[in-house]
Amino acid sequence: MKKKTIAIIGTNGLPGRYGGWDQLMNNITTKLRDKYQFIVYTSSFNAVEGVREVNGAKLVIIKLKANGWQSVPYDGISLLHAAFKFDVLLVLGTSGCIILPLIRLFGKKIILNPDGAEWKRGKWSWIVQRFLKLSERVGIKFSHFIVADNKVFQDHISTEYNKDSYLIEYGGDNAISVDLSDKTKQKYGISRGSYAFKVCRIEPENHIHLILDAFSGCKSKILLIGNWNFSDYGRKLRERYSTYENMLLLDPIYEQATLDELRSNCGVYVHGHSVGGTNPSLVEAMTLGLCCLVYDVNYNRETTENKAIYFKDKEELQKLINDFEHGTLHTQQIGVKMAEIAKRRYTWDSIVNKYDDLFRD
Repeated sequence: MKKKTIAIIGTNGLPGRYGGWDQLMNNITTKLRDKYQFIVYTSSFNAVEGVREVNGAKLVIIKLKANGWQSVPYDGISLLHAAFKFDVLLVLGTSGCIILPLIRLFGKKIILNPDGAEWKRGKWSWIVQRFLKLSERVGIKFSHFIVADNKVFQDHISTEYNKDSYLIEYGGDNAISVDLSDKTKQKYGISRGSYAFKVCRIEPENHIHLILDAFSGCKSKILLIGNWNFSDYGRKLRERYSTYENMLLLDPIYEQATLDELRSNCGVYVHGHSVGGTNPSLVEAMTLGLCCLVYDVNYNRETTENKAIYFKDKEELQKLINDFEHGTLHTQQIGVKMAEIAKRRYTWDSIVNKYDDLFRD
């Protein structure tokens, strides 16, 4: 019997790195490869030369970037190509959704995961924000199934668009605990449980400026990994704070073992995201049983079931860091609570099974 074909559209493609979309694609294609034939649209800027298949998924290379303004034609071309050839279109993000009314005419099943309110991101001009908001509206209206990755965003879809959606979050059990080696201790000047950690895109809505400003008045060390050279915002912050001895502002680390080693041995995980739904990096930190200091917005409270430690500004975060320095922050108790939630809600087997239900429906 011929397998149903599932096209995955809207990401950088495979091979994945460590982002949320990457882990989602890796787990779906690996765990469901015996049931479906996957086709993953991949940017030529992310593709590995000569590689046309990953995890059993066939790659379709598009010679455009998957991010920035090129994401619109990138997604549009991918959608048109897939509509002619494949059974199910899994669309991740809304950049190209403006053409979904046309794609609906092909009679293929369309599943959309809007990835939170992308149009709210501070990096966009008001024109881009309005376009993305329109694209979100069109995408939600013309897709057959909508996936919300957070209950708060699910409520937004219901209230704003009067449309039902399926709550499917992210898994975090791809993150594993790795012993801190002597080599790593020496290289970064760290010991287990003695430092703070964060990995993310360097963007204003992730409150990098607030976090660095808070740590500038503390002794505790923070390792912050991100794409500093991607924007003026990142370059200026790195230039300003790189002279502080307690701040290690590192470029992206794509070796999963190294990332796991640095992350799993920190004393506190600082999460500054304020836009989006269930952030994969937070779910991974919870899986590792880390004490999570989390920016206080409804998305993050929903993800952590109001059991993390929250901050709203520099002063509140700085007080938490000082408590951490003096050993009065209940890091172990919070870590146990985070791990319990993650084990109950954020495992990739359960997440993939929910997508499987949508593919089969």
